[in-house]
This record gives sequence, structure tokens and C-alpha cells, in this order.
Amino acid sequence: MGEPMSTPAQEHVTTSNSLNNAGLAPASVVSGAASSSANAAPDADRAVADRIRTFDNAQLRKDFDDQSAFLYLEDFLAPEVTAQLIAAARALLPEVNRNYLPGHKQGGSVSRHTIDSLAPFIARLYRSKELIGWLEHLTGDKLLLSPPDDPHAYALYYYTKPGDHIGWHYDTSYYDGRRYTLLLGVIDESSCRLDYELHTRNPDKADAPGSVQIPPGGLVFFDGDKLRHRITPALDNEMRVSLTFEYVTDPNMRPWRRVISNLKDAIAYFGFRQVFSQLSRRNARGEGA
Repeated sequence: MGEPMSTPAQEHVTTSNSLNNAGLAPASVVSGAASSSANAAPDADRAVADRIRTFDNAQLRKDFDDQSAFLYLEDFLAPEVTAQLIAAARALLPEVNRNYLPGHKQGGSVSRHTIDSLAPFIARLYRSKELIGWLEHLTGDKLLLSPPDDPHAYALYYYTKPGDHIGWHYDTSYYDGRRYTLLLGVIDESSCRLDYELHTRNPDKADAPGSVQIPPGGLVFFDGDKLRHRITPALDNEMRVSLTFEYVTDPNMRPWRRVISNLKDAIAYFGFRQVFSQLSRRNARGEGA
């Protein structure tokens, strides 16, 4: 498979392999991560600004366009930001909701609702004006935050047991506008790869397959409706954690699409309690859908 255009890696943050038989970190690791995440977090805007000013952003925008709204950077996040995300991912292991769809996916997820309570740095990074401005430069679109009841707005995805994977799919947008996915590597003690196919929705270009193994601090950014992709299965004693941010061009969603989206999120990702308890609380406060 071909390799995508990207900037070379400069620094990597590595983590130790510390899984038990259940595919989760032992209590001592989780406790240590929680203590680490309690340390002063970096300023998200400043950390992003310091990184993006070193890039050839005109070339990156061209790469994004040439690859039908896809970009891979092996080394994007500042090391201190990556370290903060690693600590948060390990601390949130007890909150993981395991899910299994025969023939399509197996793994674990932590939604934005749990992240808001237990890992607020992730929410600050998601809302970084520097980050959003840079993504707008790449896309040429005005990007908006996903609505507060969208559990996918920012979420962690865990591959911690043999066979954890997700099959070929698109990140289909149920919103009236486009939805862009920003995928950040957090922990990679695995052989899992992101396999993808470019140009599948462009009749003027031949499909172009590719495959990357995303290191901690790496970035993949794409239009969810244009990139066909999958994550290959994890093996014994492996662990992979990724963080995704979702940005939209129009936050409105038709009622019938919202029903489908909520059911998909409850069954395939976060569980009914996470998805529908948040909706119930929001409705009780009298907030709009």
C-alpha cells in the first residue's frame, strides 16, 4: 500500500506495555496516570501555535486537497501535550465501555460526557482556537464545534484485547453539513494499522490505497464522508488508544437522522446509559436538541 504525504517525525513519546489478562492496565498504572494528569496541563492554544508555525502550511493544504480531503502527519502534537493525553487515556481505563458488533467492530470507547468530568484538558484542546483556525486553513471551511449532546465530539477509542478492530467504513455525517474527523495517536503498543482508500467518492481519480501506523502525537485529518478506512485487529498483549475530534460545518440534524445517530452511538460505541441519560438531562433543562 502507498504511503501518504506527510511531514517527518521529530520526536515521539513512548509508553510502557502494562496490560493485564483482561486487556486493561493494573490499578497501580491507572493510579499513577491519574496523579500525572493532575499535574499542571500545558496551555493548549500556545502548544498548538508553537507547532503549526513550524509547518509548511501552504503545502499541507495542497496535500489535503490532492488527497481528497485527507492528511497524515507523523509528528503533530507537542511532546507535553502527548504526555497529557497518554496520562488521561490510562486514567480513564475504568470508564471504557466495551462494544462488539459481529463482523464489523470490537473495542472500547469513552465519550465526551465522561471526558468532560474526568479529563477536561481534552475538551480544552478540542476547543483550541489555534487548532480550529489551522484546520479551517486546510479545509477552506468555517468549522464549528459539534453540539454538546454529541458523544463523538471528542472521544477516546481503545483496542486492548485480541481481535479489537473496526471494519471498513466511512465516518458518515448525519448533520446537514460536512463533518471532519481529526484523529490523534495517543498510545500505540500494537500492530494495529489504519488502512484507507483515497478518492473513493471522486469519479475523476482512481482509488488509492494506503496504510499508516499512527504513533503517539501523530495526526490524521479527513472528511468523514470521503475516506473509506478501517483499523486492523489487535493481537495478544497489545494496546492502542486514539483520540478523535469531530468538527462540523452545520450543527443542524434532521429528527429522523438524530434517532439513527443516537441508536448507533448507544449500540456501537458508548452504551445506552451514556447516550440517553445525557439527552434526558438536557431535555430536563429545557435545552434544544
